[in-house]
Amino acid sequence: MTLAYSFSTPQVHAYHNPTRRSHFQIKRKPNRTNHFLLIPTSSPSSFLFSCSSFPLTYSDSTLQFRHNHLLSTDGNFVVEDLAAALEEEASPTPARVFVQEPPWLFLKGLLMQEEEMRRKEEEMRQKEKEREKYNCLRRRQIEAETEAWQKMVEEYRELEREMRQKMLAPNLPHVKALLLGWFEPFRTVVEAEQKAHRARSKKQQESIAPHVDDLPSDKVAVIVMHKMMAMVMENEEGCVQLVHAAVHIGMAVEQEVRIHKFIERRKTSRSNKIEADDEDSLDSNKEKQRNHLNSLIKKNRLKEVQMILKKEECSPWSRDTQAKLGSRLIELLVDTAYVHSPVNQFGDTPPDIRPAFRHCFKAAPWHPGQKFSKKYGVIQCDPLVLVGLEQCAKHMFIPYMPMLVPPKKWKGYDKGGHFFLPSYIMRTHGSRKQQDVMKSVNAAQMQKVFEALDILGNTKWRVNKRVLGVVESIWAGGGNIAGLVNCKDVPLPDKPPVEDLKLIQEWKCGLRKAKKINMERHSLRCDTELKLSVARKMKDEECFYYPHNLDFRGRAYPMHPHLNHLGSDLCRGLLEFAEGKPLGKGGLRWLKIHLANLYAGGIEKLSYDGRLAFIENHINDIIDSADNPVNGNRWWLTAEDPFQCLTACINLSEALKSSSPNSFISHLPIHQDGSCNGLQHYAALGRNEPEAAAVNLVAKEKPADVYTEIAVRVYDIMRRDSSKDPDTFPNALLAKVLIDQIDRKLVKQTVMTSVYGVTFIGAREQIKRRLEEKGLIDDDRLLYAAACYAAKVTLAALGEVFEAARGIMSWLGDCAKVIASENQAVYWTTPLGLPVVQPYCKSERYQIRTSLQLLALQREGSAVSVKKQRSAFPPNFVHSLDSSHMMMTALACNDAGLCFAGVHDSFWTHPCDVEKMNQILREKFVELYNMPILENLLEGFETTYPGLAFPSLPKRGEFDLEKVLDSPYFFN
Repeated sequence: MTLAYSFSTPQVHAYHNPTRRSHFQIKRKPNRTNHFLLIPTSSPSSFLFSCSSFPLTYSDSTLQFRHNHLLSTDGNFVVEDLAAALEEEASPTPARVFVQEPPWLFLKGLLMQEEEMRRKEEEMRQKEKEREKYNCLRRRQIEAETEAWQKMVEEYRELEREMRQKMLAPNLPHVKALLLGWFEPFRTVVEAEQKAHRARSKKQQESIAPHVDDLPSDKVAVIVMHKMMAMVMENEEGCVQLVHAAVHIGMAVEQEVRIHKFIERRKTSRSNKIEADDEDSLDSNKEKQRNHLNSLIKKNRLKEVQMILKKEECSPWSRDTQAKLGSRLIELLVDTAYVHSPVNQFGDTPPDIRPAFRHCFKAAPWHPGQKFSKKYGVIQCDPLVLVGLEQCAKHMFIPYMPMLVPPKKWKGYDKGGHFFLPSYIMRTHGSRKQQDVMKSVNAAQMQKVFEALDILGNTKWRVNKRVLGVVESIWAGGGNIAGLVNCKDVPLPDKPPVEDLKLIQEWKCGLRKAKKINMERHSLRCDTELKLSVARKMKDEECFYYPHNLDFRGRAYPMHPHLNHLGSDLCRGLLEFAEGKPLGKGGLRWLKIHLANLYAGGIEKLSYDGRLAFIENHINDIIDSADNPVNGNRWWLTAEDPFQCLTACINLSEALKSSSPNSFISHLPIHQDGSCNGLQHYAALGRNEPEAAAVNLVAKEKPADVYTEIAVRVYDIMRRDSSKDPDTFPNALLAKVLIDQIDRKLVKQTVMTSVYGVTFIGAREQIKRRLEEKGLIDDDRLLYAAACYAAKVTLAALGEVFEAARGIMSWLGDCAKVIASENQAVYWTTPLGLPVVQPYCKSERYQIRTSLQLLALQREGSAVSVKKQRSAFPPNFVHSLDSSHMMMTALACNDAGLCFAGVHDSFWTHPCDVEKMNQILREKFVELYNMPILENLLEGFETTYPGLAFPSLPKRGEFDLEKVLDSPYFFN
């Protein structure tokens, strides 16, 4: 018998269960809290337990416990099992003792449970906040894509109301004031044109201004005005070819019509009964449909909106249709847009009012560099329109802005990217062959390409506000430093006072040069303003995204054209990763190496230790550049990439000043660039050991510099030529002129582009520009002859060093010639499954009659260009391979949890992840070239073009690709 002595209830008694051993039973007296002792009767002094009980809930005489977290796995209380002890005392019915836990354990369990509940609630609240934040950003993104033009219309309407109420023109920037003055007259004539259009026969509608009434007149007016001004800004001379302007305006109107097609076409059964000439009812119906779409957008019912648009989607307009509509709208703008000059006006003279645009004809060569020319119809803007135009880029409409939320995943040719703006996975530039192939390819074959583009598009970016402030300060001060264009024009030379023929000719030559420089500066100022305009608009966004698509070779590009990481030093300096990561020890080292690479000037060709030593020697300069970039010593301005160098200076300075540099959070992308990447791919294809070593596929103490090697060979050839007799070898004189001008920079561009099919003419022009920069040869004829000679020698030196690469290039070109000779375009599939068709066909010219003039348009002909198919195939094939390497690296980096951005042969990630990315990109390069690429290409040709005889594969060497894994300067 086991006894329980308690101070009060509940009481514990021993009981006997015939099927089980003895247990203690607590009698039912609820809601009483007591202290009690349990003493087994077999040996009262052997065991003594003290515990505190607590309120219990139970349903029968056997206790049912409601705090399950305090139960054992079989549902009983957690107590000491005394069975073993009782058996030792030879008890015939050993008792099993159940004892309640101490209260502090129970309270601890309750606290843990409450903490877990609080944690889960906090997670739910955080997820809800993130969901609300994403939905808000997505609504903004959709509005930006669908309502951008409508908002500009409303802005002009509001400015008009303000002007009427105050009886005073608002104080607006130059371009904004011009557009406001044109808006109402232009809108009125567009509206009249739409009414006239409805009264025309169908044939007349298609021949004069097709689709002119598919949008409201005010929206058409805003689109045409802004597109025309944007094209004028892009052109150095303030004019644009009519055919170019007409097609682009037609495309812009079509894009807006397709986005809002449901407004015109989606009608209920009742609205279908409304007469087309009932304008008030039609406008009311449009408004209802617009409200319905806005309601769906606000409710985040995006799929329904997309289904509506897809249902109402119509076939794309032809070039003829776009050109005819654009031409008619331009004609209306020319007739209604005027400017007037308030300068030199007298009270008794009429105001100087003249058309803002005029249609005229201008002679221009068919192609740059050609002497003979042809007259083209152009739209020339008045000089008053150009006054201060570059300062007003921020007021211009910029399509395809960076997205506020991740882009849609790519799933097909036109499925992905932006939500509503037309997005295509490939930039085909009108090539029907490439479009047809991309539309018909199996999605499963393209899956890795889709995923790689999604990874690039999901990288989060933000504007570096500190660098933007420096840029704004320099730009406001007139530019002309850090690679920024001079904000002032070159003064035009004065006409000589005497009628001296030689002086007049020199003056005319100087005048042409000055005007050319000023036009170039105008174009560059407009481009800079557009980039800064985007940066200003995006600077307060926490993050944004760049949807990517491909060119026909498979290279990836951001769809936004102005401020992106593929751009200039200015663009790259203004952008950084939105997500930051601690530097770590390795990241701090790579940050210093990255800064040395950006400084360049030969520093980037030192070993890693040499670059680190360079940075350590300039720490004070780096800190001064970061602390006082504008008014300090401005060491950063001596770098080849000044704004990127400044960004790295700021990053390194902040890290070194922090209490723990390794823990400093860095947002700076670190670049790892290929060493003459095109030749690296050729070296891997040819397995040639010397060529592989020349482009850093083999480990060395410091990086090999192929450009310097070629420059040395060119110097040796010219030194030998200069010692020859000029009478028998005329180039001896040219060699003497050039011998002291041969350096790495002179040959770099030609070497770099040699693998991409640079011709002798191209090489000559490249070297000629470098010689002009040196300014040591004044005579134009001598300059031309020297450039010809230097190009010939450089190409010869290249052939000596990269003989195997030349052999592969020739084989690729010969294969393309075999295919093109049968009037077939070269077709192949990249290692990642992307089908590629070379789009080079002989274009067919045809004319269409528009309201302004006859326009000559071009379309893809049925005959291929054999010469272009042959010459372009080697570089295009290599581009398709470097894009495959980049995508393979992107996929692997994403799997490894790395943030990744790619610029063709330049791979970017956080400083702390550079080592991991370096390992991945080398592994993927080896994986790529362990495939039988040339064998697969030849097999594909024989399958695609049966019956054609192709040359045998070129001979290859025995280079071991595994050596790439250990080469520190392969990408560096």
